[in-house]
Amino acid sequence: QNVKAEKSKTRLQDNINSNIISIYIDANYRRSILEVNTKYELLVSSFFGEFRVLILGITATTGFTGRCSRGVAGHAVFPALLPHFGTQTDLPHEYEMARLLANLTIYLCLLFSFIKANENDGNDVQDTTATKVVYKTPEVSGFVYLVETFDDEEKFKRTWVLSEAKKDSVDEDIAKYDGIWSVEEPKKHAQEGDLGLVLKSKARHAALSTMLSKPFYFNDNPLIVQYEVNFQEGQECGGAYLKLLTLDPDHQDLKKFHNKSPYTIMFGPDKCGNDHKLHFIFRHKNPLNDSIEEKHCKKPRERLEDFFKDKQPHLYTLIIRPNNSFEIKIDNKIVNSGSLLDDFTPPVNPPLEIEDPVDVQPEDWDDKEKIPDLSAVKPDDWDEDAPAQIVDEDDVMPEGWLEDEPPMIPNPDSVKPEDWDVEMDGDWEPPEIPNPKCADAPGCGPYKQKMKKNPRYKGKWTPPMINNPNYKGKWKPRLIHNPNYFNDEHPFRMMPIFAVGFELWSMSTDILFDNILIADDDEVARKWAEDTFEVRRARIAEESVTLWGRILKATNYKPGWWALYFIYCAVPVVLYVWYLLKRVREWSVWRQIGTFTAEHPWIWGIYIIAPGFPILLIIYCCCFASQDKYDLKDEDKQPLEPNEQTAQKQEETENPLSSAEAEEETEKLNENEEIIENEDNDNPAIGGDGPRRRKPNKE
Repeated sequence: QNVKAEKSKTRLQDNINSNIISIYIDANYRRSILEVNTKYELLVSSFFGEFRVLILGITATTGFTGRCSRGVAGHAVFPALLPHFGTQTDLPHEYEMARLLANLTIYLCLLFSFIKANENDGNDVQDTTATKVVYKTPEVSGFVYLVETFDDEEKFKRTWVLSEAKKDSVDEDIAKYDGIWSVEEPKKHAQEGDLGLVLKSKARHAALSTMLSKPFYFNDNPLIVQYEVNFQEGQECGGAYLKLLTLDPDHQDLKKFHNKSPYTIMFGPDKCGNDHKLHFIFRHKNPLNDSIEEKHCKKPRERLEDFFKDKQPHLYTLIIRPNNSFEIKIDNKIVNSGSLLDDFTPPVNPPLEIEDPVDVQPEDWDDKEKIPDLSAVKPDDWDEDAPAQIVDEDDVMPEGWLEDEPPMIPNPDSVKPEDWDVEMDGDWEPPEIPNPKCADAPGCGPYKQKMKKNPRYKGKWTPPMINNPNYKGKWKPRLIHNPNYFNDEHPFRMMPIFAVGFELWSMSTDILFDNILIADDDEVARKWAEDTFEVRRARIAEESVTLWGRILKATNYKPGWWALYFIYCAVPVVLYVWYLLKRVREWSVWRQIGTFTAEHPWIWGIYIIAPGFPILLIIYCCCFASQDKYDLKDEDKQPLEPNEQTAQKQEETENPLSSAEAEEETEKLNENEEIIENEDNDNPAIGGDGPRRRKPNKE
């Protein structure tokens, strides 16, 4: 170190003689004091990331010495801090000003160094060689109907069943479920041993399912469904939803699982193009005739785009309670809630009265609100034959108009082709070109006067409309009792479920699923989320603690907009600097500024505060912004190894046609109606793809 210090002194002295500011980076030592001489000493040392930056101030006649001891956070001693700003030298005045401004810049750097030292003082005592956390498969804290981490590949092969069926109502060549499933680690933030189920293929149908430990009956306990989804390559078009299969003696064989297999609930994300959804659909049994109808949850009011494109794991949770209420969460945050009775389309219970389908409008029913006034007569001066436009008699031919010259003339340079056959092609005529004599004239050929609007034109006369004295209003069929009416006050009591499955189709690859849980205890589900997703999220946040990662968090993962905002703010600064550089040659301006500053030392306060405050604010927001509490939590995420059985190809589920058609019909019927937002619902809505409730458009 002594040899290195001596070499540094020599190099530094050479730089001093050249008026150069030197920056040294020491990555191996926490404290480095480089003694130079009494006139040029080390100004400050500070941390930026993992590097020690030594800023050495080189000035002509002014300087200050100081040392920042990291042993006492935020304390520093400066024996002399810019003792004489206004010292006159032999240098030109503008260079003296530039030198002083350089000192001020160094002072601001010192200030931020001490802030950083104080903020990170507690971290200095930590061991930088912390041992890597070993992943251990989490365990549930109570009874569950299903828990699946995919960490045990042998168990996965035994319990999950690939579908061998064919998709119904599609072409034979694409009906097979041949999508590829794999058990492997995630692509990013992987942790050894932490595996997940990955849909590897795209543009293929894929399906697999597994049994619950025992069937779930909708009695007195809530149903809680939660699982993690990570669109590792984003999502272009496709779903990642989970189906809870209905307990049915005719559909017990999971190898025959396909798109028409009966399910009780479908829940999960789905996207195609700009249509982002979070499905919650349940199938309700009609108590009168046992027919089944899909009920779609209300549409969301919260944006879902980021969950499909940020390539991060997200936890999707559905809670249905015996009091008919439901909650939907993303990353443990409620994004939708409501009632099974009020917030689904079509509603669970049909209307008590309906329009009589056989009722017809009476022949004498006059539903015309306005009729022509039969007593009105056409005015005598109304000329129906008058043209809309007439010739403008005041229009005269412009001076210089060549009436005798045609606008187009034959091309004198044109030659008849040698292979021209008169019998087959007819008489040859040279092509026409614009008359060159008309180039400088207002026009050529016969002159036609312009047309103008006819003041006498009124068009065809029609009698005015008056109120119809026989108007009876708009006819509507009479209301009768709905023969299919029923009142189910407990839609929570759905059809029991015995298995869960993925039946998907996607245009993106590498969709990862992990930590599936089916339970009936809120505390068990909450603890499971803490031990899995929250740990994973905290670990990812810790691994992402870089300057760029902090900037992304501070900008809400939208750095492009902030970069645009920074450029917008930088424009006036750049223009001002350009102006200063342009005026630097004007000796008198800088001399006047220097003289005025020397006579009024308080101006230095303005020089420091004016540029310093916005710089402080920008650096603080970008580099020292505190992280969110949830950003400090982290969860291990491990890629999964492909399993041989799951490497078989699968098929994927599409949205039920009946639900899509129902939504389409509802949208058409309510074409002239406006959407009613549910004012009683305090939480944002984010459910399936059912239409929203509407009211008549008063306008």
